[in-house]
Amino acid sequence: MGVIQEIDMKDFEMTQEQLNELMNACKPTPVMYLSGGKPMFNTPQENANYAWEKLGKELGFKYMTVRPNGKGDRFFTAEPLICKS
Repeated sequence: MGVIQEIDMKDFEMTQEQLNELMNACKPTPVMYLSGGKPMFNTPQENANYAWEKLGKELGFKYMTVRPNGKGDRFFTAEPLICKS
């Protein structure tokens, strides 16, 4: 049988400026397509994912593991990045 590894989650706090950047990334984008059906702009979801990825690099967490922790808009829980030396 496989071994189940427990993941250690950590609380993080972002600045108001970082929160504003995330909120701006979620704003609606124009829906326009190039020939062949390729969208001209990223979707709000893609922009939000890019913003979380950037924040994860800044604060040291895996951006796809973010969960709210109930402490407010600027607070969340995520799996920290593990730096191997």
